[in-house]
Amino acid sequence: MWVLIVILLAFALVLMVFTYFGRKNKPDEEVIQIKENLECCGAHAVCERESLLNTENKIEYYDDEELDSLSGLSPEQYSEEQMELLSEVFYSLQEKDVSGWLRSMQMRGIELPQQLREEALLIVSERRNLC
Repeated sequence: MWVLIVILLAFALVLMVFTYFGRKNKPDEEVIQIKENLECCGAHAVCERESLLNTENKIEYYDDEELDSLSGLSPEQYSEEQMELLSEVFYSLQEKDVSGWLRSMQMRGIELPQQLREEALLIVSERRNLC
């Protein structure tokens, strides 16, 4: 009986030593998590992706290179075919890609018609509210 108690105490002592040295080697991990949570709502990758501000000067295409012909034109100048092309690209996007597409359009100098812009901003705001 005494042997079993001594073995359990020795095991507990060894476990405490390993736990102590294991935590001593990783003090920065918790600090990093706290800093990430201060920057956004806790879903940092989602917040970055949902931001409409372009932090990089890199244009990302969503299989919509043909829209570059609309660069510099106002939405009133778009032909019916161009409006259909814009709508087709927009409605084929997944919701998670809408904010990135809007950033891409902004970088490329392409203005959206009022109706598409409102729908896109509504999708982005709804996704932000989920955060």
